[in-house]
Amino acid sequence: MKGFILLILLCVSFAGISQNVLTPDLLWKLKRLSGGTLSPDGKFVLYEVRTYDVVLNKSNNDLFIYDLKKNKSSQITNTPFSELEAQWGKNNTIWFLSTEKDGLQVWKMNVEGQEKTKISNFKDLEIEGFKIAPDESSFILIQAVKVLPTIQDKYPDLPKANARAEDDLMYRHWDKYQDFKKRHLFVYKIADNQITTQGEDLLFNEKFDGILPPHGGSEQFNYSTDCKKIVYTSKKKLGKEFAVSTNSQLYEYTIETKQTKLLTEGYKGYDVNPIFSINSKYLAWQSMAEEGHEAGKNDIILRDLSSGKDINLTKNNDVSVTDFQFHPNQKDIYYIAAHLGTKTIFKVNIETLVHTEITDETCDYVSLAITENSIIAGRQSMIAPTDLFEISLKKGKAKQLTEINKELLSKIDLPSIEKRWVETTDGKRMLVWMIFPPKFNADKKYPALLYCQGGPQSPVSQFFSYRWNFMVMASQGYVVIAPNRRGLPGFGQEWNDAISKDWGGQAMKDYLSAVDNVSTEPYIDVNRIGAVGASYGGYSVYYLAGIHNNRFKTFVAHCGLFNLESWYGTTEELFFANHDIGGAYWKPENKEFYAKNSPHNKVNQWNTPIMVIHGGMDFRVPESEGMQAFQVAQLKGLKSRYLYFPEESHWVTSPQNSLVWYREFFEWLAEDLKH
Repeated sequence: MKGFILLILLCVSFAGISQNVLTPDLLWKLKRLSGGTLSPDGKFVLYEVRTYDVVLNKSNNDLFIYDLKKNKSSQITNTPFSELEAQWGKNNTIWFLSTEKDGLQVWKMNVEGQEKTKISNFKDLEIEGFKIAPDESSFILIQAVKVLPTIQDKYPDLPKANARAEDDLMYRHWDKYQDFKKRHLFVYKIADNQITTQGEDLLFNEKFDGILPPHGGSEQFNYSTDCKKIVYTSKKKLGKEFAVSTNSQLYEYTIETKQTKLLTEGYKGYDVNPIFSINSKYLAWQSMAEEGHEAGKNDIILRDLSSGKDINLTKNNDVSVTDFQFHPNQKDIYYIAAHLGTKTIFKVNIETLVHTEITDETCDYVSLAITENSIIAGRQSMIAPTDLFEISLKKGKAKQLTEINKELLSKIDLPSIEKRWVETTDGKRMLVWMIFPPKFNADKKYPALLYCQGGPQSPVSQFFSYRWNFMVMASQGYVVIAPNRRGLPGFGQEWNDAISKDWGGQAMKDYLSAVDNVSTEPYIDVNRIGAVGASYGGYSVYYLAGIHNNRFKTFVAHCGLFNLESWYGTTEELFFANHDIGGAYWKPENKEFYAKNSPHNKVNQWNTPIMVIHGGMDFRVPESEGMQAFQVAQLKGLKSRYLYFPEESHWVTSPQNSLVWYREFFEWLAEDLKH
């Protein structure tokens, strides 16, 4: 009977919502565009489109070409196999990885998708990435290579033993246990569509990765313009030393001599993503100055290869770079950075160091390709998934090139977005994004959701997320409140750094300032406000549960940090914890921080329903954090639910698990906020 009543309530609560809105099921029908690279002759743009099959619980990746002269897109692969890592060779050839025939192999074809040729015939290689030399003289593979002994190596007479013996840290990372392998770079020479040499291991006999694990890929290494050298990113540290440091370096490998040299001696933080200028004059890369700070200011360092002199191109622009490319004139570099709640394109002149803001729109730019007169860029917003746009460098106007989801989006009503500035408790101005339901009527009362961002230093920009999708939330009838609280990039490094060692301080006040300000609006039902978030956002939910003074009717925390002491003792990349919360809880100087900032110390004030979600393969915020929070709620007699995904990590990425997540999420909210 109770379940029947709940079903009726759910049906009634959503009866007033238009049927022509984005739902979780429709979200998984959206095509996902990535890439957008320019052909050598500047006539075509190569991009990838991923589609998902919920029934099969899998995805497929196909390749597309946009003809800039004909203003037309063409699909050039349509197979049951995913084509991955697509890139240009010379003469507009396209190189890619595909699982078609004999596992993952290197292939090439022409710009029409014809004359497909399989270049490699690898057997039993674990391939995780790929890059072709611009002159097609060789290519680089990321390969998993066993470099560390297993328990079976130690006890060969016990082949079925299932055990690990660890003598150092980093035995697990993000969502995987250390598999006794490292990701090495191998260069293979080719001629006449054939591999002519055995792969040369750039990190031969080294127990390090040639990329930054676990998320680094082919963007972290590049060929020199003459294709004779390779520059790659590596953090050549192991165990505890790896866990407490962000000091990655750039290394140069000469293919003919097989010699390696360090390029970034004296640089202390992350140094990644090297790019050579076409004229061979410069090497540029992204760099953070401070070791141990993963969210420091990300600058572009430019090295004059003739003099060896380095210049920090973005030192005087208070933004943090996420992507960059050289203009063909080799005098300018275009880059993307979070700026005032969006991801904006800037230009910096190499000689004058003058910065120019190129775009000023309510959107995020997420990729760059530069022609002589325009920028080809991926663009998205909170209510529009990624498509390709062309931005005129003379007029500054953006023209949409692709509309890969036009048919689906044309049939639904869109939410609306508003930029709101709120005064904080310390007298600062804070940007709050407001996302309103489709056909919003200011004369009606709406339930609201405070969105708490993770990171903690990741922007609340105009991102279109497939995990925390504001468009879906607003389309279910909620007003979404998304503050750019203390600790988010895009408002200067001082604002960004203010979160460190003050997790439960000003950032929490910022959240409450946003809610209190918005609650004065007549369209907000102050008796139906919830708070939701993941990672640091989940931490925020746990913390707010102890201090909110009955502002919220319900909470949802996904993969949140609940007990900072137990979290410090089980997380893996300790440089983050050391920088942001001051380090170990047993140090006397940190006693006050842990007492003030750990949510578990405020559970005496918990009095509100809470849903806890966690993934079993989340090693950044281990599952015990969620279990502790749920257990507290249960023992205190609070209405609570624990949603657990044994095979998911910090995120929920498989289609069917994601739909379970969304259905449980909205069911929980409806129970407390829809009446």
